[in-house]
Amino acid sequence: MGWAEIRHPFHPLRGQRFEVLKQRKVVGIDTLLLRQQDRGSVSVAREWTDWADPSAYELLGLAPQRLDVHSLMELVTLLEQLDNHESINKKELKTCI
Repeated sequence: MGWAEIRHPFHPLRGQRFEVLKQRKVVGIDTLLLRQQDRGSVSVAREWTDWADPSAYELLGLAPQRLDVHSLMELVTLLEQLDNHESINKKELKTCI
């Protein structure tokens, strides 16, 4: 099917190219099944690769932004989840003492 490069700024395999084994939808998200030497295969959202639809910046001929609003909102959600998880663990620890 070809090759895909992972481009998501927070992905640990960013910048690496992999052979595409299959394209499929998982929970409504377009994903690519990529052949990885160490693990055999890895599933990655198509939007995180160079197979993604062009961004608004690319369509307008502008340089892509490092942190767009969508990425910042993803980061805020992740930090809130981590903070909530930490608060729950502290409450559980207090009830055990």
